[in-house]
Amino acid sequence: MTLLASFDAPTLIATKRDGHRLPDAGIDWLIDGYTAGLVAEEQMSALLMAIYLRGMDAAETVRWTSAMIASGERMVFTDLSRDGKPLKTVDKHSTGGVGDKITLPLVAVVAACGAAVPSASGRGLGHTGGTLDKLESIPGFEVALSTARLREQLARVGAAVFAAGALAPADAKLYALRDVTATVESLPLIASSVMSKKLAEGTAALVLDVKVGSGAFMRSAEQAGELAQMMVGLGAAHGVATRALLTDMSTPLGCAVGNAIEVAEALEVLAGGGPADVVALTVRLAEEMLTLAGIDGVDPAQTLRDGTAMDRFSAMIAAQGGDLGMPLPVGACTETVTAQRGGLMGDIDAMAVALAAWRLGAGRSRPGERVQHGAGVRIHRRPGDPVAPGDTLFTLYTDTPERIAPALAELGGGYCVGDTPPLPRPLIIEATP
Repeated sequence: MTLLASFDAPTLIATKRDGHRLPDAGIDWLIDGYTAGLVAEEQMSALLMAIYLRGMDAAETVRWTSAMIASGERMVFTDLSRDGKPLKTVDKHSTGGVGDKITLPLVAVVAACGAAVPSASGRGLGHTGGTLDKLESIPGFEVALSTARLREQLARVGAAVFAAGALAPADAKLYALRDVTATVESLPLIASSVMSKKLAEGTAALVLDVKVGSGAFMRSAEQAGELAQMMVGLGAAHGVATRALLTDMSTPLGCAVGNAIEVAEALEVLAGGGPADVVALTVRLAEEMLTLAGIDGVDPAQTLRDGTAMDRFSAMIAAQGGDLGMPLPVGACTETVTAQRGGLMGDIDAMAVALAAWRLGAGRSRPGERVQHGAGVRIHRRPGDPVAPGDTLFTLYTDTPERIAPALAELGGGYCVGDTPPLPRPLIIEATP
């Protein structure tokens, strides 16, 4: 894209500051100039705050997303085939949760059902875990794939989880700036950030898992629904069949929160076991993905029972250099939390568990910081489970003993044992039409 000399940053900042719509060509100019380093950080910071306060309409958000896609490579997989038959592409994106290892079994399940899943993923920042951090706990696993290698792997295996790399580089730069300017929560900026990367990865269909609750960025179903509709609209505007599910993130998904500990739980699911909520969400998302991709007559749950999903996962890990025969890392220091009384396990606050895992070293507080792959929290009693005095409720793992006390402090107010079971919550709150 060629920069147009007819625009300047101060005028565009003032336009949005005063509540007016940014012109299409002006949006192109801003994103191109910022990516090239010709629009200053302080100027983009001012514009982001103006957008945060004034918002963007649907057409502005579409154009902003298109400009971010145009800042880098856009992959094309319409010609993918296996054994002379075309392969349909579909992916899933989660807005970020606690214990959310769903991508790991899901890509394998959908690949075993005959689709190809190119899944550009990210690293964790703050309380939410990153899919790449989890997979990199597998010895040897590589996330940087060339386009040629990615195409070959998708045709042969049907699944690849990889770093976004050259996809929408404007988004990576803008996200880092949003993170330090208190503008992360803007719905148009969230929607365009998510969709620019997913639309650039070349998938023909996309299912969005929009999290709601204490462990999610969206605390209310109303706000999450607004974000879901916005992202579905962006997908439609760019020719990608898109739908969204709103799912509960008040309690952690499954019984493991961390990196390697979540990989181990994903392997349990792929082996036909694992926590019921992880299995249920994996199967439901797979059903949605296959429907959008136009693949009928297959049962995704069967791939977990007959081992074909495990075969696909093993093939994907091997194709990206990983060795599942090597032991996964486990934190050298452990601490258990036991019940002081008997009764029934009450609600477990997802944010409290997430912050405990973060304190243990499973997450990062700034981009580029190394994570401890063996750090995390194991949950031994789920809400509603019977508890006897002295039962182990949680086990904490870290390689850094001084991290235990802060983690225990975060976890302390995030659970209870009582005499009555907590009110049940639906895992799937609603779906977009």
